[in-house]
Amino acid sequence: MTNAFHHLIQRMMRSTLALILGLVLVLSSFSGSAYAAKTSMTGDYVKDTVSVAHSLQETISIPEEDENRSQANKEAVVLITDYIARYRNRPKFNQTVSYTTMQTALNSMAGHIKTYTNRPLPEELKTRLVKELTKAEKLVLSDS
Repeated sequence: MTNAFHHLIQRMMRSTLALILGLVLVLSSFSGSAYAAKTSMTGDYVKDTVSVAHSLQETISIPEEDENRSQANKEAVVLITDYIARYRNRPKFNQTVSYTTMQTALNSMAGHIKTYTNRPLPEELKTRLVKELTKAEKLVLSDS
């Protein structure tokens, strides 16, 4: 009889412990704050496109020997990621010629920076990027 009672107490304690643990897990998920990712995009496609194009053209024009070039490249990759993330899944924008032109330039620039971290952009790539960024800017301004 005491053995059965002891077994019943153990089962009740396990059930209680499981219930408490479950409640702690559920309630702890509500106690944490949710933080949205910080972005530099305003949500205005035209302004964002022009702003990103200008910013990247400034980054491209930084001389190789400038000590701030590495930091500017890191900031450029963050800016590119923000822009692509903001507009990639929005058919209103991602099906426009201005977006595809911009995306081509952004992918090329980010790809080079990520792959060749310590190497400057080759002159041919710089020329192509400036041309594409300028074209994207003109296209987005003409569409608005």
